[in-house]
Amino acid sequence: YDKALDLFDEMQRKRNLTPDVVTYNALISACDKVGQWRKASDLLEELVDKGLTPTAVTFNSIIAACGTAGQWKKALTLFRTLERQRAPGRPQIASYNAVIGACAKSGETTTA
Repeated sequence: YDKALDLFDEMQRKRNLTPDVVTYNALISACDKVGQWRKASDLLEELVDKGLTPTAVTFNSIIAACGTAGQWKKALTLFRTLERQRAPGRPQIASYNAVIGACAKSGETTTA
């Protein structure tokens, strides 16, 4: 996770490369692996601020990160945002799996 963030910083500052949605998706997924849902949220915000459009994969990754951290309400809010969003980010089976998993991990079985 830390190395991924270092490389992200290096790519922008030292190499003058502009990250794309795939880059952000990879970082958000890395955040999930280490329970850093707040950093994942910050990255989503940064992605949007840079004029990029989050995809279903973006949302799936951040919903999973929220689920790992027990943030089921945030995961559900993000899923609802994905539902309202126009292409390219429509809910996929993985989106439903991620939000169901987030709710279930927090004991919200009736919500799931």
